[in-house]
This record gives sequence, structure tokens and C-alpha cells, in this order.
Amino acid sequence: MDDLKQLAGQLIMVRLFGTELDDDTAAFLQANRVRGACLFRQNMVDAGQLTRFTRALRTAMGPAALIALDQEGGAVVRSTWVPAPPSAMALGAANDPELAREVGAAVARAVRSLGFNWNFAPVLDLNNNPHNPVIAERSFGADPDAATRIAMAWMAGSAHEGVACCVKHFPGHGDTHVDSHRALPTVDKPLAELERFEFAPFRMAAPHAPAMMTAHIVYPALDAEYPATMSRAILTGILREQWQYQGVIITDGMDMDAIAHRYGVGAAAVRALVAGADMVMAIGSREAQIETIEAIAAAIGSGELPMAGVEARLARLAKLAAAHPAGGAMRPAAQVTAADRCEVLVSEAPGADEAPIYTTDDEDRALMARAWRRGLSVRGNALRPSPGARLRLVARQDVVSDGVSEAGVPAALIAASLAQHFEVELVTFADADSFDWAGLPEDGRFTILASTSRRRYSPQLRAHWHPDLHLALWNPYQALDFDAPALMTYGFAAPALAAVNAWLLGEIEATGQCPVPGF
Repeated sequence: MDDLKQLAGQLIMVRLFGTELDDDTAAFLQANRVRGACLFRQNMVDAGQLTRFTRALRTAMGPAALIALDQEGGAVVRSTWVPAPPSAMALGAANDPELAREVGAAVARAVRSLGFNWNFAPVLDLNNNPHNPVIAERSFGADPDAATRIAMAWMAGSAHEGVACCVKHFPGHGDTHVDSHRALPTVDKPLAELERFEFAPFRMAAPHAPAMMTAHIVYPALDAEYPATMSRAILTGILREQWQYQGVIITDGMDMDAIAHRYGVGAAAVRALVAGADMVMAIGSREAQIETIEAIAAAIGSGELPMAGVEARLARLAKLAAAHPAGGAMRPAAQVTAADRCEVLVSEAPGADEAPIYTTDDEDRALMARAWRRGLSVRGNALRPSPGARLRLVARQDVVSDGVSEAGVPAALIAASLAQHFEVELVTFADADSFDWAGLPEDGRFTILASTSRRRYSPQLRAHWHPDLHLALWNPYQALDFDAPALMTYGFAAPALAAVNAWLLGEIEATGQCPVPGF
């Protein structure tokens, strides 16, 4: 049974707890030959700590380790001290493939320097649903060709720097109004519409993407019983057989409510592998990880997961790790085109035993600042306050997470940013629906609403209050909630706030074009 568990362990990716690899966790990884780990912000303190952590993981898991994170850009970043990349929709608004390629390369340089070799990005979901609670600015846009062109350029930059991408969430999470972290969404569209829209970016990326992540979504036109993560008709029938996809298929987190509370983690993991997945993301508790390993081992032993299929999965995972070794030195920046295939030959990849080197931090910070500015978009006739004007900033008082981003931006930080150039009065609210908006004085102050969460505003509020300027600092669809001019940043990182100040002072224009309908 131990041998079967060691086979099963190679087919899972685990979440770790704490900021260092303790002896017990190292023994668990080694005993089960676990080769995949996904780190989150709770695992990260600073570059020195994180580099030691990933080095310890490589020692425990071996040279074929796959060490991953979600460093998409915008709100979804795990390492917050490296140059802050703009979100996908900001790059979609800039509509410049070369800029996207440069940003993808810079993201890869940063995460590779920290010991990662797999980044769960870019997002290929096409977002045309204004009420999508979890994708929004994580998408490059709504047009299949335009969004994929920018995403492929981003992926080419990452590939050139030796970091594997993982496009997500196949076959498409953009047109949902339910967050699969909390419930099981359904996209009830006919096959022809799915092929024209949702499938298109993934089909175009399939010859180039080294890995794809599955969506915990039911598509009745494809499989009325199982979500894509557990559907053989989707993962094997479409992705492997119709599209001839040769890369790694990894599930989204199997601890998400859409799966764990409905099917059970062990049974769901087996079902996902039977459906055609290569690796199961078992990022729940240690108990859930053990349950997953035991269930997979039993399925291998019973023949439910035939050995030939297990060996094929292990070969695909080994190829991915060999082409993108963790812990190698950074390659010098070089110009590549968006048409470059997103593959890294083993003979070209940096050596896994070389020490991480990262010497382009200042240049990459300047690049990210430029990219944030390029994405800045205006809706309506947005007027700037006069220099040194008296501003009233209205914003949420708490820092809201959407469950994916892990953190938002404090109102005080926005106020401090604006206060560099204006006299700022900060007014905060706990709940937008219960706040007394009519009580805000009409005293001539230029009133700015800063939206710092994904949550849309209620129709009643929309109808009765109108700021002078709406700063949509996260979800761009919030710009549709008020009859007021809006400035959209598609994210709230420091360079986004700097871009806002530059626009307010008249130093730059907002040249981005929001790449979704309604704007």
C-alpha cells in the first residue's frame, strides 16, 4: 500500500501551513513522494524567508518539484513586495501585446527568483458578465481574439524566463454569477455558443500552454452530471481527444465548496483523475490531504485508475518540471515576440542547482508603473479637481477580501496617497446600504468615491447619490453603478494609486479602453 501511496502522492499538490518547512511536514512530503506545493500569502514574510522555504521544499520533494503560486497581477498576487503587476483587464485596456509580454516576463523573473517554477496564470476566462463575483478584472476582456492575443503575449514572456504558466479556468469561468469557492455554478449555454465564446481562448492556447487548470462549473450542454473538473466528457473528450492537448491538466482547489461539500475530497479527487486530470490540488487540511492520497492509492490498486494512465500522468508532470526547474538562475531579459511558442526546451532552461539571481527590480518596477498607467481608463466626462483642491474621499472602512485576492486596500492608504497633492477629508462607511449618504455635506468639496471591493452597489444607492468622481479601484463594473464619471484602474496596488494621482494632476491622460461590454 505504501508504494501505491507514493504513486498517489506524485499526483497531488498540497497547501502548506506556516512560513517554514517543519520536520513533520517534510516527513509527510517525503513519505508520500508529494511533488507539488502551492504557497499563499500566509506562507510569505519577505524574500529571504520565502527563498529559504522554497529551497527547503526542493530538498524535501526533489529536483522534479513543482512549486506554485497565483501571481496573476492586480488584486490576485501572493508575493506583495516584488514589482506589482497590473491585472489582466488593465493590460486588456492597454491593448498592447508587447507591453503584456514584458509584464509577463517581469512577473516570471520575480517569482523565479523566489524559487517558484509554476505560476497559475494567466486567466483565459472571457468576462462578459457584469455580476461575476470572482473574475471581473482578472480577465483580459470579452472579445476572444483580442483577449487571447494579450494573454498569449503575457504567457510568452513568462515562458522565456523559465516559469511555467497555467491557463485557467477551463472551459471558462467568465459568464457566471456564482463563486465556485462558495457554491457550484452552472453555465447553461448551447454547445455552439460555448465553442464560439468560452472555449475560444483555451482552444487557441492549447498548442502552447504547458498546463491548464479546470473549472468547478457544470456545463449541461457538455455534461449534465459533473462539473468540468470531474467530467470525462470535458477533460478527456474535448481537451485531450478533440483538441489533442499534450500539457498538464491540474484541478482548481478541491477544498472549494463547489467540490468538497458536495462530493467529498477523496472521491472527488479520484473522479477528477478518472476524468482526465493529471494532478489534483489538495489544498485543504492535512487530514484532507491524507484522505486524498488514500483514495487515489485505493483507486490505483483496484484498477479504477489503470497503471498505464498513471504512468502517462507522471510523464507529463515530469516533463513540465524538467522544462521549468525550480530554483534556477534568472536568464537575461531578451526580446521575444508574442508569437513565440510558450515552451522552454530542457536544454535551454537554467540549471536547478544555480543560485537565484534577480537584478532587474528597479527596471521592472518602472515597467509595472508604465503598464498601470497605460491601462488607466475613463468613463464619462471626468473632470479633474483643481490643484490643491479640498477633496472629500468616501470609501469602505474595512479591507475586504473576495476569497481569492486575500486582501484589499485600506481607505487611509488611499487618503494618504491623495493627500500628497490635495487637502483630503476621509469619510468611511461600514455598509454601503445603511450609510447615510444624504448626510454628506454639500460644502463645495470635490467628492471622490473610491470603490475598494468587488461588491456592486444597490440600485437604491445608485439612484440617489452621485459623486464628482468615482475611482473604481478594483472591480471595473462598479463604474456602471453610478451616474457619475469614473476613473478605472483595475487594481489598487501602489503604482495604480500613483497613476491616479498623475491623472488627477493632469500629468497623463487615461488612454485605456475597457475591454468588456457596457463601457
